[in-house]
Amino acid sequence: MSTTTGTVTAWFHCFNGVAGDMTLGALLDAGADLTQVRTTIERLNITDWALDIERTQRCGITAARALVTAPDLAHHRHFAEVRDVVVAANLGERLTNRALATFQALAEVEGGIHGVPTDDVEFHEVGSLDAIVDIVGTCAALESLGVERIACSPITLGSGTFHAAHGLLPNPGPAVLGLLARAAAPHRSADVDMELATPTGVALMTTLADHFGPMPDGVVRSIGYGAGGRDLSGRPNVVQVVIVDAAGDVTTATAGQPVRLLEANVDDATGEILAFTVAALLSAGAYDAWVTPIVMKKGRPAHTIHALCDPVVADRISAVLIAESGTLGLRGMTFERWPQGRSHDTVMVDGHAVRRKIGAGRVKAEFDDAAAVAQATGIPLREVLRRAERG
Repeated sequence: MSTTTGTVTAWFHCFNGVAGDMTLGALLDAGADLTQVRTTIERLNITDWALDIERTQRCGITAARALVTAPDLAHHRHFAEVRDVVVAANLGERLTNRALATFQALAEVEGGIHGVPTDDVEFHEVGSLDAIVDIVGTCAALESLGVERIACSPITLGSGTFHAAHGLLPNPGPAVLGLLARAAAPHRSADVDMELATPTGVALMTTLADHFGPMPDGVVRSIGYGAGGRDLSGRPNVVQVVIVDAAGDVTTATAGQPVRLLEANVDDATGEILAFTVAALLSAGAYDAWVTPIVMKKGRPAHTIHALCDPVVADRISAVLIAESGTLGLRGMTFERWPQGRSHDTVMVDGHAVRRKIGAGRVKAEFDDAAAVAQATGIPLREVLRRAERG
């Protein structure tokens, strides 16, 4: 018997990519209050915009298309300007944290691409008024539905090239790939020559999602479909969201969750190769990966590379372990695990977002986020961690 608690979770099925307007449309289709969303956006003190919903169909699926009308679609804003607008609106702690964390993720990735400090990043498509409405509107829609946690499927990406503010770019674009790498988020590739996943949509998923994987167990409350602007032949151009009263994480149970432990012994890998392999295993979807020093025959120093994963993805994890480590073989065992209850949130430290993991009697700040804040502000890292974990 398990001890569980119900949590309202929004699970996004990005089987044909994701965009900001599609995400907002899906939540409104799932029952979010359009008037409440509009009222929230009005508090940003920005003018000359309108948000409407159009009912449409994509490959036989009835969906909601979020239509944002705004005159300044070509206007560029710096991250610092966007942050000030959101903070000044006093939208509530959770909504503000979610919106700022999304914009900050975009700014950090764009800054890394262009070599610009985060505050000075000039958003193009993402800084236009319609994208601000998409992001803040999505966070407002989550509040309207009472969503406490967010989960997401692997995100489907297109191929080829596409046109953006900087010209012709490879698809998926640098910002999308940077956001996926930053969150170690899984993806799937489709042979479709168009931008299925946009930076705004991917930023919302990779920043706000607590978990990537299948739909969580629980009771379905509502379902929504958000339509993209194009009607593709043979592919429903929609994002699906399922609002679930999800069962809480297992705290005590008679049966654990099955997991596969994969291992390989290597005696010719450098420390850099070992570290890269661990990172690659985590990016491929392993629950955890680590390295143990060992002594092999004839006294040779060596290492065992371990990867813990869901049995469903064991083949993929095995392929990564073999390819990156150069091992000539590996072994595997099936175990059970009992993950303890936890939740995730985001707090602001000196105007910067820091993600946190919250368990029974413990709060742990995301180290990479805290390190980025320390570097940007000059605040000692230990102090950033203390402030974030204190909340």
